[in-house]
Amino acid sequence: MSTFKAPKGTYDLIPPYSAKYLAVRDAISGPLRKSGYGYVETPGFEDVNLFARGVGESTDIVTKEMYAFETKGGDKLALRPEGTASVLRAALEANLHKQGNLPVKLWYSGSYYRYERPQKGRYRHFSQVGAEAIGAEDPALDAELIILADEAYRSLGLRNFRILLNSLGDKECRPVYREALQTFLRGLDLDEETLRRAEINPLRVLDDKRADVQKQLVDAPLLRDYLCDACKAYHEEVRALITAAGVVFEDDPKLVRGLDYYTRTTFEFVHDGLGSQSAVGGGGRYDGLSEMIGGPALPSVGWALGVDRTVLALEAEGVELDIPAATSVFAVAIGEEARRLLFGKVTELRRAGVAADFSFGGKGLKGAMKDANRSGARLAVVAGERDLAEGVVQLKDMESGEQQAVAVDELVDAVRAKLA
Repeated sequence: MSTFKAPKGTYDLIPPYSAKYLAVRDAISGPLRKSGYGYVETPGFEDVNLFARGVGESTDIVTKEMYAFETKGGDKLALRPEGTASVLRAALEANLHKQGNLPVKLWYSGSYYRYERPQKGRYRHFSQVGAEAIGAEDPALDAELIILADEAYRSLGLRNFRILLNSLGDKECRPVYREALQTFLRGLDLDEETLRRAEINPLRVLDDKRADVQKQLVDAPLLRDYLCDACKAYHEEVRALITAAGVVFEDDPKLVRGLDYYTRTTFEFVHDGLGSQSAVGGGGRYDGLSEMIGGPALPSVGWALGVDRTVLALEAEGVELDIPAATSVFAVAIGEEARRLLFGKVTELRRAGVAADFSFGGKGLKGAMKDANRSGARLAVVAGERDLAEGVVQLKDMESGEQQAVAVDELVDAVRAKLA
């Protein structure tokens, strides 16, 4: 037993369960890779002010959940709590927006960190796949991203998820709504911290999950009633485009999401089989974020989908992913001469594109065949001294039990034929 354990609120991904995570990442990124999105990878930590400015100083993420620290050199850094600010920073630093091909379309995958109370579906270390389209204000871009996320989930076999959709307005109409909401909130029986938050960013109060707060918010003014004509037209176009694509959604006038940088389109993917942590992903438009972190005006939109929660959603629906066995051929050698020969053949098979493994550790036939069974391989290659004397190996079908002698020099072709 090891002296050490994974830190509280984190997890290890271990085979065979980890194969689910890889399959989910591939499925989510698949539609993006076919739609012009290039892969980007950013550091696991950034300047703490990147998140304070971008995510918002009034958010729980910045005030309570961010892992911030000071280096020996005096730099103030934070483990990344989300991906958008980091990806936009990387795009600006590399001047991708100056290469004349807007929007810059990027996707990413990685681990993120928030100091939260651990519970099922909420971890202090979690995995996401995200997408960002930087530098274009176009409702078709918002619609594209929603459609691609829907396609990714459906390709996995998920069916019981819902898409919630709202508009948060822009710098023209949101200030009027902000004032109306603040006036309403000042008349409620709220604790001091919530009232302070209402003065900094009242929309954040709408996202408060406490039942006693939500009860008081029933009659809160709705942003949709304050949208300017331009925001209304933009939102209606997004709705029309995703409807035409056959994507079903629900209008949610109280949806605000947990980050300060969102403008206009905002959306969330929820799954009712996950209990209180029902959100499996979400995103929206963030037209002012580039300026917040020192860049030029670059209207942008993006989303992040939780790999952890998507796996939980699949399990809640009883969806079994079709994950191929990691090994197609398993070699079992009896005797030193056979070990040397089959080890070479395993290398040959791998170079020919066949997933192959070998019985290590000098086990006997019985123990080695148990390894072959556990590997999930379709075929086993078995050889002993008698086989080598005849210039053959035994090729065994692990499902049917059928076995045939194959000339050593013809093994690779025989295996390929069997697996075709």
